[in-house]
Amino acid sequence: MDAIDWALAQRVGELVAGNPPDLDVQAVGVGALTRTFAEQVSAYTGLELAAELPALEVVDRPSWIAANLNSMRPLLEPLAKQNTKPRRTFGPQAPLTHAMRAASGLMLGAQVGAVTGVLSQRVLGQYDIELLNPSPSPRLLLVAPNLGQTARTLNVNRDDLTSWVAIHEVTHAVQFSGAPWLQGHLAGLMQQLIAKMQVNVSGADVLKGLVGTDPRSLLARLRRGEVLRLTVGEARWELVERLQSTMSLIEGHAEHVMDAVGADVLPSLSELRDAMTKRRTTRGLPWRVLERLLGIELKMRQYEVGRRFCDLVVEQRGAQALTRAFNSAEDLPTAAELEHPGLWLTRVDP
Repeated sequence: MDAIDWALAQRVGELVAGNPPDLDVQAVGVGALTRTFAEQVSAYTGLELAAELPALEVVDRPSWIAANLNSMRPLLEPLAKQNTKPRRTFGPQAPLTHAMRAASGLMLGAQVGAVTGVLSQRVLGQYDIELLNPSPSPRLLLVAPNLGQTARTLNVNRDDLTSWVAIHEVTHAVQFSGAPWLQGHLAGLMQQLIAKMQVNVSGADVLKGLVGTDPRSLLARLRRGEVLRLTVGEARWELVERLQSTMSLIEGHAEHVMDAVGADVLPSLSELRDAMTKRRTTRGLPWRVLERLLGIELKMRQYEVGRRFCDLVVEQRGAQALTRAFNSAEDLPTAAELEHPGLWLTRVDP
């Protein structure tokens, strides 16, 4: 029996997300350019191109939610089962215990669905890969209604925006095909983190780390968005930081490449970049609060820190120097090196 009601998660996600029209966003034109984009990305980055790439798929919000719930399942189920692990109950209390477990599954399903529904309202595209299950083929997704709405809201060319986002997602496909060790590395970090999170630790474990903490210091950490660090505890934070550093490189590299490749094929690139930067930085207060709680703010920082790292490395040593980061796990930049690219260059490309 699943610890999370995934069917309910899908229904709640769809209710929260809504399903606006796709505003005529089509994959046909962009899909024909997928191989061209991939070849340009490969030529620029020096990463080897796979013989076959996933086809670009235009999806609506419910389909995006379904894809992500499917990817989240092997990550969240073990943790949920640990937290809802039943004690042996016999006699008249047994039905009540089973009912409580079912109620817990419903609550978790509703929560996961609500979060996924909120996320589905903003994401434009995604390279969908199941880290803990390498069997399913990766997918390249474009979320049609969000692309259409964003183009209209930002007053930019819809087709150029769609192509630009497609370059970003295709770059992810090239990263994982050109560095086949990368998926296993991320999966290994994720499995270690799940194993540590599965240790039967109460909330007192987190509170113990806060005892004696100066209230002003604690408040400052909350304002800096360190809610996740406070929640997982210092013992697990090192793994989270390694995951974040790797994802910062992956996302920042894709941001850098989409500009470098897009410069040759998108006349409105400068306008697109300005508009997207504005979109990321000018959000209403409710969205900013929600993003901090859900960790989306951390995701935005991945783009920012990773892109700045890649820009500076290429500026100083060229695009081929940046490819060194994808040679092996040992060549990945640390959190400190992402902030100071010169440290990374001194280590891997002296």
